[in-house]
Amino acid sequence: MSNSATHAARRILYNSCNDRHCPTCQGGKRAAWLEGRQAELLSTEYFHLVFSVPDELHVLALAHPRTYYNLLFRAVRETLLEIGAAPKYLGARIGGWMVLHTGGQRLDPHPHVHVIVPGGGLSPTGDRWISCPRGFFLPVRVLSAKFRGKLLDRLKRSHAKGELRMTGGQAHLDDADRFTEFLSPRYDIPCVVWSEPPEAGPEVVLKYLARYTYRVAISNRRIQSIDDGKVTFGYQDYARGGRRRAMTLGAAEFLRRFCLHVLPKGFMRVRPFGILANCHRRKKLAHARKRLDASATPNSAAPMSQPTEEPSRCPHCGQAALHCVLAIRRPRVDQLVVRTYQPQPFDSS
Repeated sequence: MSNSATHAARRILYNSCNDRHCPTCQGGKRAAWLEGRQAELLSTEYFHLVFSVPDELHVLALAHPRTYYNLLFRAVRETLLEIGAAPKYLGARIGGWMVLHTGGQRLDPHPHVHVIVPGGGLSPTGDRWISCPRGFFLPVRVLSAKFRGKLLDRLKRSHAKGELRMTGGQAHLDDADRFTEFLSPRYDIPCVVWSEPPEAGPEVVLKYLARYTYRVAISNRRIQSIDDGKVTFGYQDYARGGRRRAMTLGAAEFLRRFCLHVLPKGFMRVRPFGILANCHRRKKLAHARKRLDASATPNSAAPMSQPTEEPSRCPHCGQAALHCVLAIRRPRVDQLVVRTYQPQPFDSS
């Protein structure tokens, strides 16, 4: 509440359902994640990479999302660590953050992994920081070929272990020979790897990725109308220059598409790797900062600004004067359930 001699305003923030797939909930956790990652930024150039796979493989993600997404993460991580450590390219121990996106703007299945990485890494002995050339991280064609090989190889191994059992309309892929026949043409289809330094800085990419860390598929603001059993929502048509368009789906089809992006229970969609892995991130970050300071030159990137906590602002006067006056605890599930059904006496007539 904002109080002054001439004005008082109240703003109510409702309890959320706290589900990680809800378009509205998890805002506090998302902000905390963003603040933590911004505080870890190093004073060096950053790069944003995207790893995509051929559409023909999406059927495996729909049948076994946990297994497929884990293999996707592993292939991305191993590809970056191996190419980054190769003396021919960078020769350094790198690290970064991987974020899984499962769909496109139209809610269709399109699993891909976003990665944000500092432009360099620690030397094999850890005694210095090795920076990549300005504006160039690693060759995308080499990354693409390595990523494709690793992903397809791991899919074969998982299938041989019985971790990718196929049923229904894809039951023929349960046979090892048919599965190998299915994968073979994919070796000729490049996996797309996109890489470039964010023009507006890593903070902008982090904010973009943060929108997907604690929700999925679609936000409420994209839904334009819900009428007569149909849902209309806006999307960007990237195939036509990113033009804004609208799509209308029946309620059942809209829910079906939304549910395609509900993650398996306990699945982590955001994963650090390399020198930023959870087990030693604090130690490696401190070590990297020391090495970056020791190798700093007048042409080095300026240190990233650290986030400052923005005070709550009044929506009416704009002043930083909102104070919590009352907090009501979220009710238990059994308190929310209202039994409306009353059994009626049996009538035998």
